[in-house]
Amino acid sequence: MSEQPASSPVWRIEANADTYVLHLTGDWLSVALGADQGTVDAVASALVGLPGATVRTDAIGRWDTGLIVYLLQLRAAVAQGFVLDDTALSKPVARLLRLAEVGLAAPSPPMARPTVGWLARLGWVAIRGGREAIAVSDLLGSTLLRTGVGLTGRSQTRRGDVIALMRDAGAGALAIVAVVNFLVGGILAFVGAVQLERFGAEIFVANLVGVAVVREMAAIMTAIVLAGRTGGAYAAEIAAMQGAEEIDALAVLGVSIQDYLILPRVVALSTMMPLLYVYGCAFGLLGGLLVAVLTLDLSATSFVNQLIASVNADQFWIGLSKSVVFGLLIALAGCRLGLKAGRSASDVGRAATAAVVAGIVGVIAVDAVFALCANALGI
Repeated sequence: MSEQPASSPVWRIEANADTYVLHLTGDWLSVALGADQGTVDAVASALVGLPGATVRTDAIGRWDTGLIVYLLQLRAAVAQGFVLDDTALSKPVARLLRLAEVGLAAPSPPMARPTVGWLARLGWVAIRGGREAIAVSDLLGSTLLRTGVGLTGRSQTRRGDVIALMRDAGAGALAIVAVVNFLVGGILAFVGAVQLERFGAEIFVANLVGVAVVREMAAIMTAIVLAGRTGGAYAAEIAAMQGAEEIDALAVLGVSIQDYLILPRVVALSTMMPLLYVYGCAFGLLGGLLVAVLTLDLSATSFVNQLIASVNADQFWIGLSKSVVFGLLIALAGCRLGLKAGRSASDVGRAATAAVVAGIVGVIAVDAVFALCANALGI
């Protein structure tokens, strides 16, 4: 069936007592109307001076957005001293006309941002810091309590999960821990050799390397490596579970987040850090020995004898204690930042980055506290 040709749009004004009615008949299509500004001007000139008019569209045949454009142009043309009463419009036309008027309305000016003083900003920072400190304290306390429950075998922690995490944090990091500590020990020996050789005290390079590696550098460098390798991974894994709503599903099923996610990671990293510290000490001292023998007129025997005489058990226990605290700190930082992450993909990366930064900064800060305490105790 062929489509009927469109009839011409027709308008007429009917006077009825003190009211005037604008009748629109025919087909009001964009094809017929086009950019016919003359029709708009003719109707506008006929309406000027009248007290008001009602537009009736009930006799219109076919119409499209051309009718809406026509009515908007007509309203703009007779806006001066004239009120166009469009209450008699058919519901579809009136609805589209209102939507078009909303779209053409001038956008509201942007609201001025309230000025926040530095004191208010400082207060918000203090409030957020206090809330975060409370959350971290709660996480640490609940972890310690669940550890005690786990030792009695009454927790939901699975032994296989702990072993897998220990393997990843321990055996998986052996290569990078060995390389980093070996290079650090060699650098300490080289720097010490350059300076001590001026005074003919080359033998004390062993003292420098031994005390620095055993007391400070092995624990710090191992912790920094694990903060970037393991702490960031913990945060990314938990943040990804947060985004996939797996953590919500575990809570619905009654599975303890502490036992299933946090406790295995804390136990694994706190257990493996002391072992990696001892492993790092061995490679750090080996690097110092190799550099000292190659750059100075020292034998391996004299270096080892001087090393044994300079490094006592107190130095070792200080470094070992640091490693345990570092492991606990890195694991808690990774878990906390993973749990507070958002649910988008970008939040996973932000959580991992924040965990690495928090782990490294926390390790340096805790090491400074250890140094102050050791100095106060005269160790």
